[in-house]
Amino acid sequence: MIGKETKLKGCFVIEPKIFEDERGYFFESFNQEKFNETIGAEVKFVQDNESLSAKGVLRGLHFQNGAFAQAKLVRVIQGEVLDVAVDLRKNSETFGEYVSVKLSGQNKKQFFVPRGFAHGFIVLSDTAIFSYKCDNFYNKESEGGIIYNDKSLNIDWEFPLEQAQLSEKDLVLPTFEAYLNEE
Repeated sequence: MIGKETKLKGCFVIEPKIFEDERGYFFESFNQEKFNETIGAEVKFVQDNESLSAKGVLRGLHFQNGAFAQAKLVRVIQGEVLDVAVDLRKNSETFGEYVSVKLSGQNKKQFFVPRGFAHGFIVLSDTAIFSYKCDNFYNKESEGGIIYNDKSLNIDWEFPLEQAQLSEKDLVLPTFEAYLNEE
């Protein structure tokens, strides 16, 4: 497992060691000890989630507030997505900045998003199976979000947004500025 920290402190792109031969491939998708060593922190995951989405489905930008904040380790089992994390840590040097990474069933990369970030992704392939581990349980009353096309964040989703498919809930999320004023 090779981890590379992104420009956002605490966010890591993780690449597994893949063993391939004429029969196919094998890789260790998660090892608690190696993972904690790679990111330099103790994170204990308590919930796994999986979604199937069609091309152009955009999910995000989501986060959990307060005691229900979540760190996530995400990966794509089949297909390809552009995964995005936005730094919401007010004392961070990169507050309000984002990083994106392409995750796919082929590259098998994983993306670790710590607590204090908004997270989302858009499907670039015909379909994608997206898997993620969370270090805290979901709590509906603690969910928050920021609109995907916020002008101040200026996220390049690498997809024509007029073709994006969003849930009704995600279409009415507040702007980054409104989020800041809520606190």
